[in-house]
Amino acid sequence: MYFPQFLVGMSATTIVVAIWTYIEAGSIWTALGWAILALIILQVGYVGLVVRLIYKRSSEAAEAGTASVDGTSPLVSWISRII
Repeated sequence: MYFPQFLVGMSATTIVVAIWTYIEAGSIWTALGWAILALIILQVGYVGLVVRLIYKRSSEAAEAGTASVDGTSPLVSWISRII
């Protein structure tokens, strides 16, 4: 998923949530609160998706045994060289 595509979808979803909440509640502050909550939930979901993709790619590379991709953290490699 590309970030611009996500950004457009997130904006459209937030606008729909804000309009829908305003129609149902009749309060701009309630609509604003729900829109902010929708933004937070979408951002957490996006970050979770990116972390899952990174973890999946590193675990697949480790299983394949390729030497070009190191699945360990650089910090772990650095600490193991010191010890």
